[in-house]
Amino acid sequence: MEFLTSQRNISSNDVATVSTLPLYRNPPQLEVRLEEFELFAIDRLRVLKGISDGLSRGKKPDEMMNLVDDLWRLHMRHPQASEVINKDIISHFVLRLVYCRTEELRKWFLSMETTLFRYRFKLLKNFESQRALLAEFDLPHKAVSNAELENVKEKLSQVARSLGQTLTSGDIYYKVPFEEVPELVAGRRVYIHNGHAYVAMNQVVSLVVTQFRSNLSKALILTNRKWTAIVSDKEKNRLAPIVEALSTSYLGPDYSEPKEYAEISIKDLDQVANSSFPLCMRHLLEKLREDHHLKYGGRMQLGLFLKGVGLKLDDALAFWKSEFSKKVGPERFDKEYAYSIRHSYGKEGKRADYTPYSCQKIISCTPGVGDHHGCPYRHFSEENLKAALSKIGVSTRAMTDVMDKVRNKHYQLACTLTFEAVHDSSCDSGINHPNQYFSDSQKILKAK
Repeated sequence: MEFLTSQRNISSNDVATVSTLPLYRNPPQLEVRLEEFELFAIDRLRVLKGISDGLSRGKKPDEMMNLVDDLWRLHMRHPQASEVINKDIISHFVLRLVYCRTEELRKWFLSMETTLFRYRFKLLKNFESQRALLAEFDLPHKAVSNAELENVKEKLSQVARSLGQTLTSGDIYYKVPFEEVPELVAGRRVYIHNGHAYVAMNQVVSLVVTQFRSNLSKALILTNRKWTAIVSDKEKNRLAPIVEALSTSYLGPDYSEPKEYAEISIKDLDQVANSSFPLCMRHLLEKLREDHHLKYGGRMQLGLFLKGVGLKLDDALAFWKSEFSKKVGPERFDKEYAYSIRHSYGKEGKRADYTPYSCQKIISCTPGVGDHHGCPYRHFSEENLKAALSKIGVSTRAMTDVMDKVRNKHYQLACTLTFEAVHDSSCDSGINHPNQYFSDSQKILKAK
């Protein structure tokens, strides 16, 4: 796969030889435009992050099946039908580059891609398609003959009954080494005899998923070696910045300008903070009120958030000056701090329109001693987080659920559960941005 700024050329033969559910064994022999390189990857990332959110919320298998189907149809379509498969393959290999670089990234990508493959396999329209894909893996399996099936029929019937199913004539079974289906063995969902597992056709997904996961795990490690040794240096000015940014990219609106609830005044700030600010911004505002100062990271995180919720530049200057002057004096504020506030509003320097920080950016930062920015769900101690949640009215029962998500490192879902507890309202989309928290909160409060 080569990445070009020119048009890419694809022959009809390339498309015809690819399965509708690729195994991603080899990169496609295609020329890919840089804009497609990034856009295709972002679309697939939306699918994987949707799967991650569904798993974190404890959705049942049937619900996950519907979720994966909906996510795939929504994000992985293409105006040209012949390009859908190419988009699938290209996006996978781009994200393989993105997520091969650390053990933590590899672990997440491996889990999400395996889950995606599992449900896409189940969504294949018929057993023939599944059998064809099974053959592509070249696994050590063979169909159980009718004579052998008759000999073990009672044992297979017992397994089927334990799963709430019924063994019927015409059912297809495969015999495979038992170590090839560890999840079936661990769940006691398969009959084992002489070191072989008898796998029903409706259980074949476990066999192919195990192999898919193993292949992808090895491929990610090899990709990391090649990226580190060869590609990253060659592409440091072209691909590397895109690859490095994609793993932490925020995929929602940037909230650069307030849309629905524009313009909040200084006099309303504390009231609005108590009703609609997420925990990270409440904490920063409280520390600013207490210490009359925030370090740079805190000023940027809170300042851009306030810009996004509608605090105009003149009010922002007045707000920050009223607090900082109590500690450093008005002259020092004008000399050392006012410029950066005007700069963040695009009125100084290169006049860039800086956007509020997303949850991903806030979670990934590393606050130092004396810093107050960052994500409370990640950076607070358990004791401090419980105290903060209690202070904003999160019940003991809801707090248990929030803390469970925190311990499992689902920080955004913990924030979502906090939002739902505080507002007594569901948030199916999940919280992905502090300004989204504010906007959704205001919608609920306005409706009430």
